[in-house]
Amino acid sequence: MSAADPLTILFSPEGPLAANIPEFRLRAQQVEMARRIQAAIEAQRIFIAEAGTGTGKTFAYLAPALASGGKVIISTGTKTLQDQLFNKDLPLMRKALQAPTQAALLKGRANYLCPYYLRRAETEGRFHSREEVGHLAAIRKFSKHTRSGDKAECGAVPENSPVWAQVTSTRDNCLGQECPDHRECHVLAARKAAMEADLVVVNHHLFFADVMLRDEGLAELLPACNTVILDEAHQLPEVAALFFGDSVSTSQILDLARDGKAEGLAGARDCRDLQESLSALEKAAKDLRLAAGLEGGRFSAHQLEIAPGFDAAMRQLLRQFGATAKILKTQAERSEGLEKCWQRLLELEARIQAWHGNAPMTEEEADKKIRWGETFGQSLQLNVTPLSVADVFTRQMAGHPRAWIFTSATLAVQGRFDHYQAELGLLDAETGCWDSPFDYARQALLYAPQGLPEPNSWGYTEAVAAAALPLVRVARGGVFFLCTSLKAMRRIHELLQQDLNEHWLDEAARPPLFLQGECGKNELLERFRQAGNGILVGSQSFWEGVDVRGDALSLVIIDKLPFAPPDDPVLAARIEEMRKAGRNAFMEYQLPRAVINVKQGAGRLIRTESDKGVLMICDPRMLNKPYGRRVWRSLPPMRRTRELDVALEFMLAAKSKNLLLAGQVRG
Repeated sequence: MSAADPLTILFSPEGPLAANIPEFRLRAQQVEMARRIQAAIEAQRIFIAEAGTGTGKTFAYLAPALASGGKVIISTGTKTLQDQLFNKDLPLMRKALQAPTQAALLKGRANYLCPYYLRRAETEGRFHSREEVGHLAAIRKFSKHTRSGDKAECGAVPENSPVWAQVTSTRDNCLGQECPDHRECHVLAARKAAMEADLVVVNHHLFFADVMLRDEGLAELLPACNTVILDEAHQLPEVAALFFGDSVSTSQILDLARDGKAEGLAGARDCRDLQESLSALEKAAKDLRLAAGLEGGRFSAHQLEIAPGFDAAMRQLLRQFGATAKILKTQAERSEGLEKCWQRLLELEARIQAWHGNAPMTEEEADKKIRWGETFGQSLQLNVTPLSVADVFTRQMAGHPRAWIFTSATLAVQGRFDHYQAELGLLDAETGCWDSPFDYARQALLYAPQGLPEPNSWGYTEAVAAAALPLVRVARGGVFFLCTSLKAMRRIHELLQQDLNEHWLDEAARPPLFLQGECGKNELLERFRQAGNGILVGSQSFWEGVDVRGDALSLVIIDKLPFAPPDDPVLAARIEEMRKAGRNAFMEYQLPRAVINVKQGAGRLIRTESDKGVLMICDPRMLNKPYGRRVWRSLPPMRRTRELDVALEFMLAAKSKNLLLAGQVRG
């Protein structure tokens, strides 16, 4: 490459990125990654790239994407990351490149305010508290001035407010062309903007929803493009399995019954049988949930079907579907809403029938899918999941020639991508792996405590808490305690609360203790950041996609290696399938997934060049089992110790350094 190479100029210390971003640093890994992506885009190839934390992978793919001149779709893991990419990173790169690229942000329809359902919610007034009434008033005010209708822009109403479900549409209940507010539809406006844009930012759920709709020949949500960039690509196998299978939930049945009653009161008030039949459908759906047991969890279809009362509840639900369908059919012509409810009911009935085994399926299809269910507090979700997504995923990629870029901080196991390529069928892809530019040997210490029992031992969680408490006390806050199960999470929280009560008599100085589930994830994280000295105990939700910088997070504790529970019905079926093929499911599938999850959790600790802290992994298998060394070797090159005194000394030095830096900044 010559000195005049555009990427060299862009990423140089005197270049446009440095001029527009105060904290910009030249990173050789970032420039090399950008060049490899540029080459893949130009040659329309598949490229898989792992870039360690701090590499700046977002700019490394945005630069060649904007310079390519073709249509680009960028998909990322969550709506939060989607918003950050569109509202922060993309404008910076466009300004630096002086690129006239037209960009659009596109989310699933449930993220956009629906004028029709907003008006209906105001008319019906089905609210459970004054707070919800206040939320509706705030949404009405928001509706007067919003151009996008994106609920993320309505800061006055929490994203998890129940009111949003009443003022947004779903694919099931959208009236489409028959909607009286069709011209004011924010979903259609967002899709139109996406069709006209050069670059569209989506999330993985929307991307795969579009893939499935195109596969079924219904519609195409996203424009045809020359390049697809999939960020946070480690999530793709799980998301793909969700969308390449099928699922139906009792909550969907309850939503249908609610909407059917409302449409009946508006358009068929004289049909009293409809209201009674919909109430009976609600009861049948709730009875099916109860028959699945009170505890939340995942169960194979066989486990559910032999549960006492489940088969009878399922047969009653299907009978009630038939009875309600007959009544709705007689009323469907009276309004668009009733017609839509009838169609939704028939679709839900067909999906329940398919799960129950009453729909035709070839023996080959049955062998390639697993039927299972998952119970939540108020609902039961019935799923049909493919044992492998590789064939269907590569089939979706095979159409129009284009570049496919897969990138994440965690895709490889000891620098190899075999596991990831096999899961998605990307066997011929080119790969690249770049280590983090952070000085881990100076910034971080990996501490593996001695003397802990095996993770399946009685009292293991208590032993983990006892081993962690000396470090937690010295850290004086700025702690993430990441657990592999909700049960362990709750117990760790309980033990930490006891210790805080006993050892921090000055309540004003006591670090605040946060627990996953106390409120929404984003709100909990914001409280943790604002506190500056918090202790957060979390499970899977906090292992990835969380960015806390500086002294607010200087100790990350992982209770055990995150292997999926072997009784998980999907995992059990995949293990059995690999065993039949003579393959080692543990080494080829379970261990690589655990390694990637550990790398994600470890990645929470060091987020900038000035961060410093300790990563504590409690699971003794990491050192006393041969497979555990693959985890050990896959982690960043931190200093490593098994001595508590060494960890305490490093923790004290990290806190002193961070406090000194904070004082210099304030001064």
